[in-house]
Amino acid sequence: MRLSRRRAMALGLAVPALLRTGRAKAATVLKISHQFPGGTATEGDFRDRLCRRFAELVSERSKGTLSAEIYPGSSLMKTNAQFSAMRKGALDMSLIPISYAGGDLPELNIGLMPGLVTSYEEGLAWKTRPIGQELTKFLAAKGVVIVTWIWQAGGAACRSRPLVDVADAKGVKVRGGSREMDLVLQAAGASVLSLPSNELYAAMQTGACDAALTSSTSLTSFRLEELAKHLTSGRARSYWFMLEPLVMSKAAFDRLSAEERDIIVAVGAELEEFGRSAAMQDDVRVAKVYEAAGATVHDLDDRLVQAWRALARDTAWKDYANKNENCARLIKLAMEVGS
Repeated sequence: MRLSRRRAMALGLAVPALLRTGRAKAATVLKISHQFPGGTATEGDFRDRLCRRFAELVSERSKGTLSAEIYPGSSLMKTNAQFSAMRKGALDMSLIPISYAGGDLPELNIGLMPGLVTSYEEGLAWKTRPIGQELTKFLAAKGVVIVTWIWQAGGAACRSRPLVDVADAKGVKVRGGSREMDLVLQAAGASVLSLPSNELYAAMQTGACDAALTSSTSLTSFRLEELAKHLTSGRARSYWFMLEPLVMSKAAFDRLSAEERDIIVAVGAELEEFGRSAAMQDDVRVAKVYEAAGATVHDLDDRLVQAWRALARDTAWKDYANKNENCARLIKLAMEVGS
């Protein structure tokens, strides 16, 4: 028998909240998947920590109507499936190198275009410049929203001989991290292989990979110092900057209330300073970790950066611009930021 509110009060029973206020809105739980090692809010890979801070802040500001569950180490789904899953609305959020989706959406290879971005300031300036606005529109049209802009400098871990100058690449089996980086390495005489960063340790351990280009954070999070005799560091200069944002399925974003969307956007923007600071700290820390493990650390100077940039301009930049009109427009806008 259904108990009316009046009957319940007459019987001296407590009136359930649903009877007093109507149907309560169920809390929204966002699933965030990424490929990096898990930790805590204060310890471990900063990309995992950033996701945990995001979850804590959105829960606090939404008074519990929003929460998030973190799935590190590709424990929810495989790395290369995450971007496509967000586009389909099958995954809520991920922190992922944007260039991982370059196979399906070649425009996104601009997120790891060698020599294009040469400082954190330049990369982070994209957000408010026409290049960032156009990239944001393009992603939204493909079903993905950028929540937090994160850039990382990269380096190279090498099993036997260093990879510092362009000439060093000849004959090396190397993981570049993007189609465009692979084009540059191939032009320098290397043979390339494509795999996500969480598979690098096994590839280097078996000898399938002689050298790996990846972010400073991944160079330590995936323990490559255990296998490398040389490190090319990004602590001074780098020709290798990667856009690795926290992103969200537009379908999931659009399902939220206006207030909840505002919270997502505000928290995402606030975490950008944490991401920049943590990435820069890792550029310094990685050199110390490799030195302690017995590796020789090599720093880049302006001459080396410009040599790699010149090769990239003649190969990867041209190849990208010739893909389609969108690519040509995006790289032109990106070049304006550094001019």
